[in-house]
Amino acid sequence: MDQTLELLKAITDVPGVPGYEREVRLLIAERMEGYAEVSADRLGSIICRKEGTSDRPRIMIAGHMDEIGFMVTRITKEGIKFQTLGGWWEQVMLAQRVTIKTSKGDVPGLIGSRPPHILSAEDRKKVVEKDTMFIDVGAASQAEASEVFGICPGDPIVPDSPFTVMKNPKYLMAKAWDDRLGCALFMEVIQALKNEAHPNTVYGVGTVQEEVGLRGATTSAHLIDPDIGFALEVGIPGDTPGAEDKANEKLGQGPVILLYDASMIPHIKLRNFVVDTARQAGIPLQFDSMAGGGTDAGRIHIHGRGVPSLCIAVPTRYIHSHAGIIHRDDYDNAVKLVLELVRRLDADTVAELNRD
Repeated sequence: MDQTLELLKAITDVPGVPGYEREVRLLIAERMEGYAEVSADRLGSIICRKEGTSDRPRIMIAGHMDEIGFMVTRITKEGIKFQTLGGWWEQVMLAQRVTIKTSKGDVPGLIGSRPPHILSAEDRKKVVEKDTMFIDVGAASQAEASEVFGICPGDPIVPDSPFTVMKNPKYLMAKAWDDRLGCALFMEVIQALKNEAHPNTVYGVGTVQEEVGLRGATTSAHLIDPDIGFALEVGIPGDTPGAEDKANEKLGQGPVILLYDASMIPHIKLRNFVVDTARQAGIPLQFDSMAGGGTDAGRIHIHGRGVPSLCIAVPTRYIHSHAGIIHRDDYDNAVKLVLELVRRLDADTVAELNRD
């Protein structure tokens, strides 16, 4: 397993649902030692500062540390009741393995489902509502679940889906691509700059609580005061059955520029700069838009007097489920693209981007 694969495995396997990103933050801090000055804001976002030949422009490249998951709300005789953290679709939830992180250690569980043998023909057609679901942890009683297992309301619940290199090794399956992929990306960019005199200061940021309101991007941008912002994200490909007419991007054809989402319309001159840079560097590029949802760029771009911002994404199948699939070439090309952008964003270039 090469260095990039090892990083992608480590950073996706580690748990970190919204509000409980500490283990991800510790992993990033450990691996960025010697490459960047590491600090954190008071909400928990990690900030990895790599100084170049000038304090400004400040380039913020952000991936969010949190993954979608759940939180324990009640312990009942039927099982563990829970609250979703982030956007879930009921049809991907039933019969999935999870891990409850308790003060006494990890507790494995399963989101319960009724077998088809006992369902009426009508019930088989219905979508089970999240509010009626429960997690079976194999406890004989409520007391065993709480007192012996240590499960407590407020405990985070994480999808259980280990990193897997698929039969075609270009395809990688894991939980939490959204958005540990972005975190790994900024880490690799900063590591590649270790002995390089880039004309700016780069801030690689692992933000918290993106899935529940882009919160960490708000506080970290306030602390950094960036001049340029990039959200490093996952995209939604249209290369699976039923998605062909909903999205333009495809796995294996390069990173994506997001042209529109519900949180931001990208800065047009920055968009053109990225397109030109990709073309000159021979990096394949795709374009897409998303009517709903948003990214950390949606908060970065409205910081202070405004920050030219853009979302660069890697196509990822089956996001907001227990596991997704990416193509290694798309990830590698995204690293190359962001690295090339950092090398070119000097003071004169940024000033030109802000000029009418």
